[in-house]
Amino acid sequence: MLEPNSTVEQALKWARRKLTEHQISDDGSYDSAAIDSKVLLCGCLDCEQIYLHTWPEKQLTMEQINTFHHMLEKRILGYPVAYIVGFRDFWSLRLAVSEATLIPRPETELLVELALDLALDDSIRVLDLGTGTGAIALALASENKQWSVIGIEKNYEAVKLATLNATNNQLPDVEFIQSDWFSSVEKQKFDLIVSNPPYIEINDHHLTQGDVRFEPSSALTSGNDGLDDIRFIIANSVNYLNHKGWLLLEHGNEQAEIIANLLTLNGFLNVRTECDLNGQPRVSMGQLNGLNS
Repeated sequence: MLEPNSTVEQALKWARRKLTEHQISDDGSYDSAAIDSKVLLCGCLDCEQIYLHTWPEKQLTMEQINTFHHMLEKRILGYPVAYIVGFRDFWSLRLAVSEATLIPRPETELLVELALDLALDDSIRVLDLGTGTGAIALALASENKQWSVIGIEKNYEAVKLATLNATNNQLPDVEFIQSDWFSSVEKQKFDLIVSNPPYIEINDHHLTQGDVRFEPSSALTSGNDGLDDIRFIIANSVNYLNHKGWLLLEHGNEQAEIIANLLTLNGFLNVRTECDLNGQPRVSMGQLNGLNS
């Protein structure tokens, strides 16, 4: 237990030690125990990390100490930090999260970057399939407020959360609707379709490890090979894309070749795959042949 009147610095050192003892620590590339400790304490104190560095000798109240203990106990049990503090930063946005949605991940920012790099008109229609917290849709809209952006999500609780995130980030023009993939956008056409769909094999052993144990399986898994939803999206996107419209998909690092072939077979041109910062194939994309649109 932290002693009464413990300082910010003492609380961080204690939390880092406890997380390391329980092997809730680093993955070999960074000290996640230290990072988790800072994020949790910021959530407890309702402050930004600069505050921790500016006021290391600031004493915590007993209420703050008790709250921090409770947060740390949940983290030691494996609960994702984002669920504990209730938010995750993505792009330039702070997004509320809940157990109804997948937690936005840094590698998904690659999809946003690639979409923004496309030679698109100033005023286009964008569809984000399986929007979750609204991360991709809101990131794109934050950079191009003239774009008309719709995010669809089958889970109604996720739709409410994405709508809240749009309001909190002052992006009220982004529309979020409940839809089982394309079911609620019939007869509409888009210039850009983006998606971070479920793409993990249903029996993948990684589902019993780390944060994904607590995330909704419906947002993670897609059939025996992880490609059921991606096959559906690619096959049906041809009916919802305008002339030379683009489709961008995030996927697993061993799925790029299959997805590229699926895009080509369904009439997409300029097919390519881009790697994330770890050098892993992460996003595949293609432009619809105008003859099929």
